[in-house]
Amino acid sequence: VFGLPAEDGAERLVHAVVDEALGPILGWQSEDTDTEARVANLVEASMPRISEFEATFKAALKLSLEQWAERQAGTLGAEPPFKRGHRVDLLQQAIAPLRTTLPEPQFKRLAQALSLTYGLEVLIVLKDIWGLAFEETRDVALWAANALVRAAVAEADPRTQGNI
Repeated sequence: VFGLPAEDGAERLVHAVVDEALGPILGWQSEDTDTEARVANLVEASMPRISEFEATFKAALKLSLEQWAERQAGTLGAEPPFKRGHRVDLLQQAIAPLRTTLPEPQFKRLAQALSLTYGLEVLIVLKDIWGLAFEETRDVALWAANALVRAAVAEADPRTQGNI
């Protein structure tokens, strides 16, 4: 990645560049108590930055995939695996108001499901594969995220059990 062999610190370089690219996303916070609004705010605050630094994030994804392939082949050296995962904390923070409403397994499942609507992979699927413009990509991601939040809330509501 970036023309550097792994032993010269490519992973450290990618980590530093990714952290810089993530910038204000890592400090995202919301005082809103409405979970849908919080998730929408996170997506709307993050998507422009993810799009702006798309090449950087794709380089990080490439490194992660290369390390996975080397690990599968038994050729990965002693370097630690490149870790990606800021979205886990960000999404759990976004849905924090549901922590008292949803049982822990459902809370975790919602955060995991929202991972499918947030981050670089959304751009890869909706922009690169489907050919959507940025605004359409954001709108589809928001629609899917809100649908997941509504489904999780309805599933946890005893009045709607079996009616989702």
